[in-house]
Amino acid sequence: MRLSPLLLFPGIFVCALFPWTNCEEQQTPEEKLLVVTVATKETDGFKRFLGSVKHFNYTVKVLGQGQKWMSGDYMSGPGGGQKVRLLKEALEEMKNEDKLRCGFRLGSQRAAQEVPAGQTQGGVLLREPDLAQQTPGGQIPPRFIGFLPNIREMVADWTGDDSDSDQLFFTKIYIDPVKRKSINITLDSKCRLFQNLNGALDEVVLKFEDGRVRARNVLYDTLPVLQINYLGNYIPNTWTFETGCTVCHEDLHPLTALKESEYPLVVIGVFIQQPTPFVTVFFERLLKLQKLIISVTPVVAPMITRVGRLWSNFWGALSAEGYYARSEDYVDIVQGRRAGVWNVPYVSSVFLGIFMYVTNMHTFGRILSTDNYQTSHLHNDLWQIFENPVDWQERYIHENYTYIIKDKLIENPCPDVYWFPIFSDVACDHIVEEMEHYGKWSGGGNTDTRIQGGYENVPTIDIHMNQINFEKEWHKFLLEYIAPITEKMYPGYYTKAQFDLAFVVRYKPDEQPSLRPHHDASTFTINIALNQAGPDYQGGGCRFLRYDCSIQAPRKGWTLMHPGRLTHYHEGLPTTAGVRYIAVSFVDP
Repeated sequence: MRLSPLLLFPGIFVCALFPWTNCEEQQTPEEKLLVVTVATKETDGFKRFLGSVKHFNYTVKVLGQGQKWMSGDYMSGPGGGQKVRLLKEALEEMKNEDKLRCGFRLGSQRAAQEVPAGQTQGGVLLREPDLAQQTPGGQIPPRFIGFLPNIREMVADWTGDDSDSDQLFFTKIYIDPVKRKSINITLDSKCRLFQNLNGALDEVVLKFEDGRVRARNVLYDTLPVLQINYLGNYIPNTWTFETGCTVCHEDLHPLTALKESEYPLVVIGVFIQQPTPFVTVFFERLLKLQKLIISVTPVVAPMITRVGRLWSNFWGALSAEGYYARSEDYVDIVQGRRAGVWNVPYVSSVFLGIFMYVTNMHTFGRILSTDNYQTSHLHNDLWQIFENPVDWQERYIHENYTYIIKDKLIENPCPDVYWFPIFSDVACDHIVEEMEHYGKWSGGGNTDTRIQGGYENVPTIDIHMNQINFEKEWHKFLLEYIAPITEKMYPGYYTKAQFDLAFVVRYKPDEQPSLRPHHDASTFTINIALNQAGPDYQGGGCRFLRYDCSIQAPRKGWTLMHPGRLTHYHEGLPTTAGVRYIAVSFVDP
C-alpha cells in the first residue's frame, strides 16, 4: 500500500481495512484506508489537517466534535486519556468491520524481521518517540497506523480517566512482551511513515521534486508520510519552486466590490515606546494595508526586516526549550527568494494558541534602528542616513533618481551643465524648515567668521550645514547620490565628495535678491532648488556668462551640477518676489 504525504494533527490513528483474501492465491488485497483523529474544536491545526486530507482524497473520521476537552495539553503535563476513550468507543461501533481481514505489510527492515514476508498478518506501527520514559518528547500525542482488529485489541484494556496519560498507557503495552507479540507492535524507528520534528530538526530537510515537495529524513534516507510543524508551509504542494505559493490567493475578500461604508472596521493600537524615526511614514503605510485586510487568515503580519541583516519580526521555528530556532527556510524567506504566506510560531511580540502567519508577498516596511536617534532637531529623520539608509532614501531622495542614467533623465541645458532630480519634496521642505528653525542666517557681508580667514569674497545670506551638525550626513549624501552621477557625466574623474563649504542660501527681494558673477572654489558644484518657482517666488535662476546660457524657473528637488573654476563663470539671477532657497556644495575644492 502506497501512502501519500499527510500533514499530521495531534492524535492521529490510521486504520487499514482489507477485504477477505485467499492467502493461498497470494493475491494483493484490495486496500481501504481510514484516517481517525480527535478534535473537540475546529482549531487552525485541525483545519490544516482537513485540507491535507482533502488534497489526497483520504477518508477521515473525526471523534469528539463538540465535546468538552478534558485531557489537558501537552505543554502542561500528562494527559490525553480522553483520546483513547473516544477511539475505544469508535472501534467498538465498527465491529461489523471484523468480517474484513485486516493486514499490513510493513516495509522497514526492523518490521520485516517481525512480520514474515508474504503473509498478511495484523500489526500496529508506533512512532518511536511514544516511549515516554525513554525519550525527551514524551508528552507529544501518540500516532500509530495498523489494522482495525489490532488497534481495537490495543485499546481494549483502557479503563482510565480522561485526564490520565495516554503515553503511559501505550508505553506499558509496548514494554509488555506478551501484548507486544500478540498485537504485533513495532516501532517506526527509521521514520518510514511518521516524522515528528521534536529533537529531530537537523534530520529533516525538504525534498523538492518536479511539481511537488516531500519531507526527507537525511539520517535514514526515508520519505515519511506523516509530518508536522513548518513543513505544512510546503506540503502538500503548498509551495514549490515551479509554482511558488499555490494557496496565497485563495479565500480572499477583495474590497473592490464593496462600498466604502461596507469596509471592515479596523482598530489599530499603536504603542511608541521610544523616539522612533519615520513615524509619519509608518502612519502613511497603515492606510495602504489592504492586502492584509482582504486576507481571511486570522493572524497575518507583514514581514519586515532590518536592511542588510537577517533580523526580522518573526521566528521560523522554536527550540526544544521554546525559544528561538532558525528554520531551514528562514534565510530564503527573509531575503525574498521564497515568497508566500508562512505559518510561523512567533510574530513580533505576540504568541497565541492559533496559527500565525507572516507574508513576504509584498514589501510593507522594515525594522528600524533606533539606537542613535537624535531628538534635538525639528526634523530628526534627516539625520538617519547612516542608521536607516533605505528608509532615508525612500523619504528624501527623488522617486525618479534610480532612473536617471537608465532612462536618460539628465538634462544638459548649458555646456557641461547637468540638471537632474535628486531630492523629494519632503526633503526640500524639511531642509528649509530646519534652517528657518535654526534661524541664524548670516548677514550677507564680506566678513564671515565661519570660514577660514574670516573673509568671504562673494557673500550670501546663508546657513552652513555644520552649523546644524549636518556635515557628516551631507557628505554621506554626496558620496551615495551625487558621486555616481558625477563619475558618469564627467568620465575619468573620480570624487571622494570632499567639501569645505555646504550651505543653504536664502534670496529675498528686500534682503539679497541676486548674486554677482563669480567662480566657485570647487572642482564641481551642485546647486539644488529647495522650493518651486511660481508658487513660492518669482524670478531667480542661474546664468553662465561665458555661454550666455540661463536656467530659469528651477525645478524643486532638481540639482544643477557644473564645473566650479575657470570655465563656468556664473551669476544668480534676481528674485523679484517671494523667498527662494537653494542648497549649494563646493565639492573637491
